[in-house]
Amino acid sequence: MAELAAQLSVNAPAIQWYPGHIARAEKALKEALAKVDLVIEVRDARIPLSTGHPRLQRWISGRQHLLVLNRRDMVPPAAQQLWSDWFRGQGQQLWWCDAKAGTGVKQLQQAAIRAGEALNQRRSDRGMRPRPVRALMLGFPNVGKSALINRLVRQKVVESARRAGVTRSLRWVRLGQELDLLDAPGVLPPRLDDQQAALRLALCDDIGQAAYDNEGAALAFAQLLRLLESVPGTGVAAGLLERRYGIPLADLPAGGPNVEAWLEAAAERHTSGDSLRMATKLLDDFRCSRLGAIALELPPQP
Repeated sequence: MAELAAQLSVNAPAIQWYPGHIARAEKALKEALAKVDLVIEVRDARIPLSTGHPRLQRWISGRQHLLVLNRRDMVPPAAQQLWSDWFRGQGQQLWWCDAKAGTGVKQLQQAAIRAGEALNQRRSDRGMRPRPVRALMLGFPNVGKSALINRLVRQKVVESARRAGVTRSLRWVRLGQELDLLDAPGVLPPRLDDQQAALRLALCDDIGQAAYDNEGAALAFAQLLRLLESVPGTGVAAGLLERRYGIPLADLPAGGPNVEAWLEAAAERHTSGDSLRMATKLLDDFRCSRLGAIALELPPQP
């Protein structure tokens, strides 16, 4: 997959996004970690590696860790199996969830409660009284942390929306008598050095829209889809864009897909010639699964 991404020929401005509320939240997060027993890390199932924070292991610092891949409905079963096998090989158990539908949420809650039982057993062995486990919900912007908390609590207790940057401060939420959840704003590295990963964040809407150009992202996405047609497990069937929009993605004589010409033709057909509207439509169709279940990342090859 990394080799394929390197073949993208669309030149887009560098993607960087580190707004002030994330910087402030990260500072508050470091202070809150002293009170946390368990870290529930949420990643986007379409891009599990790109939504892994490089500072995570430093933040966990010996605490129990549950890894959640949210939006399982948006990736094909073949990709889910590949990721489950890969993470198992890394010694990491996965919890697959769809916060929107509630799939897998009960299993995640039970795992967190079991972690609390183990914590309280250790407290009891030291002559201390039991207490609810304190869990931090951590992840990149817009990977579904707040939606997951609302599902766990079974009511809307935190704001949730399909865009990055909705949660801007830390907030504790009580889940029964067994679990306290700390909802934190999405965290990003201060600098995104891997621009292919940054592009995938933009495509999945896991970064603020001010960080990228919609038309440039859509052009790169169309080219990426063409490359992924040859990769089993991604869910990208041959001719996907032509079947959806009625416009074939023709090759230039040099062999690369003419994505600019395709976008212009698609815009003429669907958005009255407005290429920016067509670019936004293409990205929204992917983000809302109207193109089907698609994995933009698969596990690294050994």
